[in-house]
Amino acid sequence: MSSDHLLDVVLSEIAGVLARIDPSSLGAAVDLLDGTPRIFVAGEGRSGYMARAFAMRLVHLGRTAFFVGDTCTPSTGRGDLLVAVSGSGTTSSVVRAAQAVTEGGGTVLAVTTAATSPLASTARHVLPIPAATKHRRPGEAATIQPLSSLFDQCTHVVLDRLCLELARRHDITDDQARRAHANTE
Repeated sequence: MSSDHLLDVVLSEIAGVLARIDPSSLGAAVDLLDGTPRIFVAGEGRSGYMARAFAMRLVHLGRTAFFVGDTCTPSTGRGDLLVAVSGSGTTSSVVRAAQAVTEGGGTVLAVTTAATSPLASTARHVLPIPAATKHRRPGEAATIQPLSSLFDQCTHVVLDRLCLELARRHDITDDQARRAHANTE
């Protein structure tokens, strides 16, 4: 395959995964986010960067959001929501965070490829991203990309889509979001 066509292949892979996501699952995820005063977000590696970007955008939308593992992240409690991102659903730190949140009376929204994983078993709602992970398990989407690139790309787009719906539900304009953007950079 010519390197001139690699971008087309990557975009095609992303479109194929996104087309398989159930819209009702997206709606349920937004309902969870919308009904929760404090949102915690967890993930490791590249998936963690996608999760961190999501937490940042939630803050821009006026939500109280924290990234698990940051030094200024408070403890979770009853009524809090953890959005836990793990392609495999087995990332030990993410699963531990999900268990801690549920034990403390909080709720978990799992973003994963694995609807029957340890992470998914802790969740009130699983938002399945039917992409390839680094494990290349049977049934995962085919990809030419290394490791979990396809999962991470699709997760970023899906989480941004959830934010877009939250913004629309609450009539948050780009100007309002910009005012909540960091001014210390």
